[in-house]
Amino acid sequence: MSETAPTTATPVMLDHEPHTNIPHHAGVDLDPHTNLEPLADLIRDRVYMDYNATTPLEPEVISAVTDALRFAWGNPSSTYLPGLKAKDIINQSRDSIARMVGGKAEDIIITSGGTEANNMVVHSAVEHFWKSCVAEKGARERGHLLNGSRVLPHIITSNVEHDSVKIPVENLLKTGRADVTFLPVSMVTGRVEAEDVVSAMRPTTCLVSVMLANNETGVIMPVREICERVRAVKRPAFSPRVLLHTDAAQAFGKIHVDAQDLGVDYITIVGHKFYAPRIGALFVNGPGTSTPIHPLLYGGGQERSFRPGTENTPMIAGLGKAAELVTTNLAAYESHLLDIRLYLEQRLLAVFGEEKVRFNSHFPGSDTLPNTCNVSILGQGLQGYQVLSTCRRLLASVGAACHSDRGDQPSHVLLNCGVPYHVAANALRISVGRQTSRQDVDVVVADLRDAVEHLEQMN
Repeated sequence: MSETAPTTATPVMLDHEPHTNIPHHAGVDLDPHTNLEPLADLIRDRVYMDYNATTPLEPEVISAVTDALRFAWGNPSSTYLPGLKAKDIINQSRDSIARMVGGKAEDIIITSGGTEANNMVVHSAVEHFWKSCVAEKGARERGHLLNGSRVLPHIITSNVEHDSVKIPVENLLKTGRADVTFLPVSMVTGRVEAEDVVSAMRPTTCLVSVMLANNETGVIMPVREICERVRAVKRPAFSPRVLLHTDAAQAFGKIHVDAQDLGVDYITIVGHKFYAPRIGALFVNGPGTSTPIHPLLYGGGQERSFRPGTENTPMIAGLGKAAELVTTNLAAYESHLLDIRLYLEQRLLAVFGEEKVRFNSHFPGSDTLPNTCNVSILGQGLQGYQVLSTCRRLLASVGAACHSDRGDQPSHVLLNCGVPYHVAANALRISVGRQTSRQDVDVVVADLRDAVEHLEQMN
């Protein structure tokens, strides 16, 4: 995506107050029994810019969830009216999700979220490896193949993946159930390069999993090129099929995502990243026919037994409505996000100067998400967590929300991208949303200026 000077874009603004998560640095000690009305007043003057962590629900999404709660409370497997209504809502939502991702309704499996979807892909790839080995080579037990030699499934991923990919494959490696290659991203482009993926392939490679867009740098990975190059590799006759997966959690609602264009077998979809509830889905290109998929759970026959359990109709309704909004409004969303992010970067440069600001989300030749600004304000005592704890208005993060307990440690993603330690320690991840205005940016930059001045005086 071209990053030129901001143009006058029509903001896709909403009239409702964004719901926010209150991080530990906001100075609010939440009790489980807290009355949320005073809390709303407390945070009313805050400016939320942590949309890569989570997004508020769109009003239309809230209406869809509410209507399902009221009118579609029946079990979707039942034959009476409330159950039939629930089943109809689920089918409509599945259609909407499929249109958003460029697939067919039967390609969509509803999950509890991105973590479950990613784990299902890893599990399916390993299971498919062993089934292929047994079928083709007559192996007597797992781990023994090819004239008695020890062979394990091989997985290729990157060193900047989300924990829901990283930790499952690390666990397979530690327990001796798979070999794993964590490819380093280029320190020039911040991307996983297709040539490196091809070079890492082995006869036993069964899965390549590379995220579509990084949640901290915003760098868009060359997934389409990776898929093309992997599929073009000539494999030994005994080798299993290489399955291709991308975790697209950060991409939906920000950039165009089309499964057929990317050429992947699996795409992870995460609702709370594009103004839907905390629920997810997995795109599988022909589940159980063209592409293997093996369940993590066993129970009833819901989701064609790929993901059993009575369906969460209200949340599915919300996911479907959010997907419908993305399909209809993506161009406007993307234009607005880019305009606001570029304005934010211009204001940061104007206030702090080029020598004091380092954009960790700028990599030569790499496209980035339109909404993500990873920036370090250079100077002693200006670590990201200290700056955020000093801010009075800004709600943001120093990196992935799931790493908030490591707030005083530099992001491993930035370090793996070649960002120097002292720069990574000062990093702030500021991600703008559909409701963010230029006025919000002015408020946030002024807040950052005041916080930095205060910290510098203390030091």
